[in-house]
Amino acid sequence: MIVPARIAALLRKELAEVVRNRSALMPVLVVGLVTTMLPFFVAIIAPRMSGRGLADDADLVESLTKVTGELPGVAHLSAEAAVQAFIFSRFLVMTLLVPVTGAITFAGHSLVGEKIGRSLEPLLATPLTTAELLLAKVIGALLPAIALMLFTTLLYLTGVWLCAGPGVLRALLSAKTALMVLGLGPMTSAVALQVGVLVSARVNDPRTAQQFGALFILPLTGLFMAQMSGAFVLTTGMGLLVLAGLAVVWFLLLLFGIALFEREAILTRWK
Repeated sequence: MIVPARIAALLRKELAEVVRNRSALMPVLVVGLVTTMLPFFVAIIAPRMSGRGLADDADLVESLTKVTGELPGVAHLSAEAAVQAFIFSRFLVMTLLVPVTGAITFAGHSLVGEKIGRSLEPLLATPLTTAELLLAKVIGALLPAIALMLFTTLLYLTGVWLCAGPGVLRALLSAKTALMVLGLGPMTSAVALQVGVLVSARVNDPRTAQQFGALFILPLTGLFMAQMSGAFVLTTGMGLLVLAGLAVVWFLLLLFGIALFEREAILTRWK
């Protein structure tokens, strides 16, 4: 039986560790700032430097015509602003790298860090169940990663409001944007974290868990490239299906982790 009070107690400990080791947040923050700045270079700075508008690029305009129904707000925009909205909407996928990077960073030190710090043994000796332990580990790493994602997303939308053409921000504020930021981002990170926690429970090197978590960057990069080329369009309906699939995968990974986690074997192996 899962006792929320025990999860909350361990969760406070996990968040306190994050606060004490703020340097671990720096790689995530750097990724967030880079992914936030890159679309502004593509959509705003580069055209101004070249003196050639985005609407003059036939390939971009052709890609935009394929997804006009997906971005209904662009119908009332100027040609330049419509292409800007297209680019900024596509780069929203890259914001998912922020919580996933956080998941990779934190998952690698989840249980291995406890072992190195000699705090795993007394933790496993408490009445805390395996399910409570794994849930607290995932949530404790997920919350700061999501907080950083929300911070960089707010910077992103503020930059669009200040730098892009009139109406571009309004075109971005859609159900699909909310789904990606509030649904797909956290759930993808939760799955990556669950894999990282599961691996870190079986190995002694945090880099091994990080390498497994890094596998989630590949499909996100592929999705971004496919969307920019127009070969694939992530609709709201498809995003909901992906979200449901990720939720099922996370739950199965949690059950698998509970079944695989051997408290006594870990204690004797790591002593």
